[in-house]
Amino acid sequence: MATDFAAEGLLDGLDGDARDARLRLLEKLEADGVPLDELREACEEGRLALVPLEHALAPPGPRFTFDQMADRAELEPEFLANLTRALGLPIPDDGEAIFTEADVEAAVTVGGFRAAGIPDDALLEVTRVLGHSLSQLVAALRTMFQTAFFQQTDSEYDVAVRWAEAAEHLNPLLDQVVRYLLRAQQVAQARQGVFDMAGLGSGSTKVCVAFADLAGFTRLGEQVAADELGSVAGRLTALATDRARPPVRLVKMIGDAAMLVSPEPKPLLEAGLDLLELVEQEGEDFPPLRAGVACGEGLSRGGDWFGAPVNLASRITDKARPGSVVVTAEFKDLVGEDGFAWTKLPGKRKFKGISDDQVLFRVRRPE
Repeated sequence: MATDFAAEGLLDGLDGDARDARLRLLEKLEADGVPLDELREACEEGRLALVPLEHALAPPGPRFTFDQMADRAELEPEFLANLTRALGLPIPDDGEAIFTEADVEAAVTVGGFRAAGIPDDALLEVTRVLGHSLSQLVAALRTMFQTAFFQQTDSEYDVAVRWAEAAEHLNPLLDQVVRYLLRAQQVAQARQGVFDMAGLGSGSTKVCVAFADLAGFTRLGEQVAADELGSVAGRLTALATDRARPPVRLVKMIGDAAMLVSPEPKPLLEAGLDLLELVEQEGEDFPPLRAGVACGEGLSRGGDWFGAPVNLASRITDKARPGSVVVTAEFKDLVGEDGFAWTKLPGKRKFKGISDDQVLFRVRRPE
């Protein structure tokens, strides 16, 4: 017998089209085999429209507790818990059986990495990067889907069905794209010499680092709406991504700042000057850019870079004037005099956390 959803209280507070849409959705989900308890919980939590999506992403099948998953994967529960948290995924406190066969299979693969000789610390490090990167990817995909597929006039039923259909049709394509990009990035970095043979043992290598940030961005945040501020930061991300061409790599965006690295100095300098010009072309309403560049022995960990050149480049950027690119004397010597206009800044500069005083140069393209 069909459930009387009104009597169950699942239509409370709704009338008209909204009530009809909720009823249609409940009837569809019940026909698809969703238990009444799950429907009631989803209504109470305000996520009924997401139930079809959840079922599309995690099809019906046996469910396991966390301890059962660890046992089947032959992993220590504490280590598996650390991996799960590093991915940004929840672990139920009450032993609820929420994990699927796919979760168990993923846990089993960890044993393969261990058997290949990958230490646990390295696995955790990569897992954190993977979790953070994929979290950002999913957030971007959600925004893209919302823009492409949904309208303000959509009912709860429309949203629920369309989300599930989009996931069902597009997720296989996304799987292919992610697999392709993984291999393509490995090939690209190998060809760019990112894997420095001299630094394979210690993990450190010679690297050139640039920070570029928008001067006055914090003050701008006190004057404009959040969405307008976000569009400024988003525009800088787009410009930095466009100019980070091999061998230059955009490591990350930190609010209003871009961090770029390169094994070669001149391409990094060209990217910084190009970025400066592109920001100037955005007009007077766009905050001016400033950049600081340094080089030295750096350490690559988890997709990020650490070490003296990173700290120095960041501190130089903080002191640089808007509309300028400032570099260390060591970096200038690596680039060479030709092709650029150099202006030595007066005196030597002392930076917090940097032992040596620095001779700095402002660099421009020739008039």
